[in-house]
Amino acid sequence: MTEDRIREILARIRDVRIAVYGDFCLDAYWLLDPRGSEVSVETGLQARAVARHYYSLGGASNVVANLAALEPAEIRVIGAVGDDIFGRELRRQLHELKVDTCFLIVQKENFDTVVFGKPYLEDSEEARIDFGFFNKRSEATDKALLDAILRALETSDGLIVNQQVPGSIANDSFIEQANQLFARFDDKIVLLDSRHYGDKFKNIYRKTNDIEAAKLNGVEVASNDVVQLSDVKGYARNLHQQFNKPVFLTRGQRGIIAVDSGGVGEVPGIQLLKKLDTVGAGDTVTSALALCLAAGYSAVEAAQFANFAAAVTVQKLFCTGTASGPEILKIGKDADYIYQPELAEDPRMARHFDDSEIECCYEPMPAGSIKHAVFDNDGTISTLRQGWEQIMAPVMIRAILGEKYQTANETLYHKVRKHVLDYIDKSTGIQTILQMEALVEMVREFGIVAREEILDKSGYKEIYNKALIELVQRRVEKLRRGELDVADYTIKGSLEFLEHLRQRGVKLYLASGTDHEDVITESEALGYAGFFTGGIYGAVGDVARCSKKMVIERIMTENNLQGPELAVFGDGPVEIRECRKRNGLGVGVASDEIRRHGLNPDKRTRLIKAGAHIVIPDFSQHDRLSRLLF
Repeated sequence: MTEDRIREILARIRDVRIAVYGDFCLDAYWLLDPRGSEVSVETGLQARAVARHYYSLGGASNVVANLAALEPAEIRVIGAVGDDIFGRELRRQLHELKVDTCFLIVQKENFDTVVFGKPYLEDSEEARIDFGFFNKRSEATDKALLDAILRALETSDGLIVNQQVPGSIANDSFIEQANQLFARFDDKIVLLDSRHYGDKFKNIYRKTNDIEAAKLNGVEVASNDVVQLSDVKGYARNLHQQFNKPVFLTRGQRGIIAVDSGGVGEVPGIQLLKKLDTVGAGDTVTSALALCLAAGYSAVEAAQFANFAAAVTVQKLFCTGTASGPEILKIGKDADYIYQPELAEDPRMARHFDDSEIECCYEPMPAGSIKHAVFDNDGTISTLRQGWEQIMAPVMIRAILGEKYQTANETLYHKVRKHVLDYIDKSTGIQTILQMEALVEMVREFGIVAREEILDKSGYKEIYNKALIELVQRRVEKLRRGELDVADYTIKGSLEFLEHLRQRGVKLYLASGTDHEDVITESEALGYAGFFTGGIYGAVGDVARCSKKMVIERIMTENNLQGPELAVFGDGPVEIRECRKRNGLGVGVASDEIRRHGLNPDKRTRLIKAGAHIVIPDFSQHDRLSRLLF
């Protein structure tokens, strides 16, 4: 989806009138601090002190908040709350969003406003405390709600039915009468997102997830089961056939499946490097889908837009976030998609070319018309920096823990270590300065080091580089003394393949996230700098001046290249993603940098998710690789 298309959708959403029926809730966040607690004199029990508390819209209320962030012409809410302090806070927050609450019914007896109380201790959510799970909605309340639904169907462009609380619809006749209204207004967009009554509503557009879709198809699955893509598509088709109306199945990081009369559309998930909080992401998807559909867009385009919106909200921590138009535009302009997660995570699905170790991830392959080729350096050709991860990880861990590095308890140490290793795994291939920029955010996020003692990105990079350069220099000295040779520090067959490409007239470029001078020095030491007549590019301290993205863009533009006329070879996801964004041919090098030949399974997974068309363990079979490419 292009930037212009996103802008067009945002503009048309401003004319949409939307209504929401559902379970209107509050999310209560209570941030605990044991330092302020005391033992109760009366009970002798340890009290729990709340350092900070705040309240945000949850359930159908969060759907409304997400709608409001996209500024439609009108939002009308239809639901019930209790005559209590939480209900008054919920209504206040809705009024701040300029929402029509005329049909937010206050039931004074046998009904409490639904609240999800979330105590947090040291950034971890503890057992939730729920209010309003014993509500009994009266017949008078149901009648008022049905009247409001009728009014919405008559005057709004679309209606969202959002049900999340167990037992929130106690009267079967309510659903029956709602279904009669939906049948009467069959041409109206009614988008259902229901956890507990999904099989009872009729004549609706459906938004659900892959696990719930399986259950709606009569298949028993556990909440943590992985549902295969082929099965998900089958479930979606079956659900579409029920009412011949669009169906949307969310799959977490694996994206969204959309089905309408035009067939099945697959929207890939988006790779995000930051710490994520998926609470409320489903509400974001529901609101974005409804607005797009009501504005007249297809199911697939609605799913693409909703996918961008959800990628915004999951990056907002400790709140049920929303996605504004500018935020969606920003992420939509340069999204990093997750390709073929099923293949990436299951090597049994691999298909190899001509009985070789060369894995073909797509059929058919893009036509072989390569004129220019970009190579990553470290791990793709050179192994001089092999082990950089083992140097970066302790640098990051020490930076985060500060003076507590030696004294931190095992739980905290392993929490920090896991966070660091996950980030390094995801960020392989980007410039070191960007990784250090992320480190600064991690240090701030954990809050162990005093703010005035936190270094900037350049300060942390200096610490890391010093340790890494010492390692590299020792290896280069061994080369110069003749103790080791070039083959000991290059991926098997890489230099022969570079020579082969040069003989075929392919112009070669070297692009690395390593500092520019170091890339030149190390490529000269290993004897392959001369292959790269197109240029050698490394980091110059300013991402805006040089990055793999900029190198690839420049090569494509200056040489007027079309798609697979450019090939990109790399062992990191960054260069492969940038290649895919420009329809180039991505060759992932899943190298084992210690042995310098053979497959690294973790790299294979990352590279396929980044969009690699081909994955190789090394260049030892370069004759067959050339036959496949050309």
